[in-house]
Amino acid sequence: MRGRWVPLSLPRRMMADAMHFALGVPSVVVQRRLALAPLVEARTAAGRSVPWSAIVTKAYAITANEFPELRRVYLKLPVPHFYEYPASIASITIEREHEGERHLVGCQIKDPAALPLPEIGRRIRHVREAPFSELRHFRRALAVARLPWPLRRLLWWLALNVGRQRANQFGTFGMSAIPEAGVEVLQPRTVWTSFIAYGYGSLNDDGKLTVTITWDHRAFEAATAGRILARLEAVLNGPIADELRAMKPQSNPS
Repeated sequence: MRGRWVPLSLPRRMMADAMHFALGVPSVVVQRRLALAPLVEARTAAGRSVPWSAIVTKAYAITANEFPELRRVYLKLPVPHFYEYPASIASITIEREHEGERHLVGCQIKDPAALPLPEIGRRIRHVREAPFSELRHFRRALAVARLPWPLRRLLWWLALNVGRQRANQFGTFGMSAIPEAGVEVLQPRTVWTSFIAYGYGSLNDDGKLTVTITWDHRAFEAATAGRILARLEAVLNGPIADELRAMKPQSNPS
């Protein structure tokens, strides 16, 4: 059967490079059903103006302030070691269409634990809706994708192994939301020390939400991952719900 040659688009080159390095990360997955009835009630009272992606991002960053393992990365230069950052940089993956192809765009937010929820939501919406010419991080990624294969891989390797640059390029943790009901990524491949995902469609009427963490097993153990998820649940129902209760009701749904 004769087929046709389909060259890799720039976004597909970007994903191929990401998966090449993600395959070198010994990742493990843990999942928990979080009971979030107080949070859901507070968000409803606030008019649901804050998107779930902003809520989970800030809660995870607050949790990372208490668990330094979430702010560490495994580096190979000059010898294998961990590099720990003083604060988190969230890297949120957002699906968009570019030149007729759907792909992922990154939204980086520095120290989201210190930002108000509406501001985090505004930044996420900007990356989701703004013209691509305004997305500097995406334009830079496309520029790298245009380079020849050996040079691209060298730049990726250096960015992943130079501590001061890695967080600037990739963030300290990744986050993705899957809006389609019934869809769940069981084990995403990522270069981050931890990657948190939730299926918004899995949010039940009783306020329970399925949350998954994929993490680099070199950084911490499964018991720590379990404690992280337990603390995340407490943060969502505590400080995050309190912030939502203090907001004036808004009519804009997320």
